[in-house]
Amino acid sequence: MNPSRAAVGMCFDRTFPPAAVLDFARRLDAGGADQLWIIEDCFYTAGPSLAAAALAVTDRLTLGLGILPAVARTAAVTAMEIATLSELSGGRVLPGIGHGIQSWMRQMGVQPASPLTALEEVITTVSRLLNGERVSFEGRTVHLEDVELDRPPSLVPPVLAGVRGPKSLALAGRVAGGVVLAEPASPSFVRFALEQAAPTRPDFHIAVFSVLCVQADRRAAHRRMAPWLAKLIEDDTPEVRQLPFYGELVSWYRDRGQDGLIEIPTQWWQELGPIGTLEDALDHVAALEQAGVHSIGLFPPPDLGFAREQLGAVLQLASR
Repeated sequence: MNPSRAAVGMCFDRTFPPAAVLDFARRLDAGGADQLWIIEDCFYTAGPSLAAAALAVTDRLTLGLGILPAVARTAAVTAMEIATLSELSGGRVLPGIGHGIQSWMRQMGVQPASPLTALEEVITTVSRLLNGERVSFEGRTVHLEDVELDRPPSLVPPVLAGVRGPKSLALAGRVAGGVVLAEPASPSFVRFALEQAAPTRPDFHIAVFSVLCVQADRRAAHRRMAPWLAKLIEDDTPEVRQLPFYGELVSWYRDRGQDGLIEIPTQWWQELGPIGTLEDALDHVAALEQAGVHSIGLFPPPDLGFAREQLGAVLQLASR
């Protein structure tokens, strides 16, 4: 995939007060950022509601939904939400749909027998509905009888799969319009994800979330993010296991602890995310573009005041 300029925006954390989305959206829109990604997790704030509010106060900003749990709404209602947002905004919507945390799905009484099958059925039927089809579908999770949207969107957005594992990435390559890769989506993980997805369509959209901490003092940024990195290593996520220095990083942490992570090589931090100086962040963005990324949602730590401070860095990175 040829490298090109990626759209750069910011992620709005699930814990932030809903009204704050208006200020973030206005400032990003006025400052020249490309996107605002709304983070929806169960029992926090609702993605489509926040997206509608942000779209109403902006003129050019694209709103990403990252990500809607596949079975929390029916496929028809999910399609209605996306179609409505798209028509309200002139197509300024990028919807992501994922498995959802299975313990949350169980709490709500909607946990599917096969999350993989459920996601495939939902993405397939939502995509067909958005394209104006009349859909009848009898699956394991999705059941539709002659359903057709009264107002399908005139500009149909790609339905992105918010996934991370090999089987789910392969599913995305078959049925989705792209992927949303959660933080820390390093360039290495992007390449891994593309190998697993093996998309056949040339317009397959790759969106990533990158943990953001830009400060004038590189060491201060590393110190702030050391607890985050320690937890990441402890959780041993797929994203961490794809790091080219994975074994060295685990050994470093085992030998030196959380405080020792402050001293890992700058190049390791640059692979993990836009963490350090603005120049470090620019290098990370360039590496993501080289890996083929189309959309980058910069994700500051979940501190409202610090996130507001990081808006300036987001705008600088967007206008690079």
